[in-house]
Amino acid sequence: TGTRLTPVMVIHANHPNELDAEVAESVGRLIAAGVPVLNQAVLLRGVNDRVETLAELSERLLDIRVTPYYLHQLDRVAGAAHFEVPVAEGQRLIEQLRSRLPGYAVPRYVQEIAGDSHKRVLA
Repeated sequence: TGTRLTPVMVIHANHPNELDAEVAESVGRLIAAGVPVLNQAVLLRGVNDRVETLAELSERLLDIRVTPYYLHQLDRVAGAAHFEVPVAEGQRLIEQLRSRLPGYAVPRYVQEIAGDSHKRVLA
């Protein structure tokens, strides 16, 4: 790459049903080429706001050698309020995940605040 940095691919899967054979094959090619693959998801009401769903997402990601890296708090944008999960509920979900999964399988729960130079870790 001409830099000291290693290329990393970040995918965006919010639900385990998104991780089909085609995704697994594509990720496998990246990993075989030496590219680490991470996942980021957004916590969404009615999509992945149950500990069972988040645990299955992490397990399926690990099955295809993808690290569950970030779980984002939903950005407050027009038309998306019905997907918002309160931060305290998201923090409880992460605690429940910690009791079910090994540490490397639990994503960082984060929030991006406009104007901040970095993501805020919520759990």
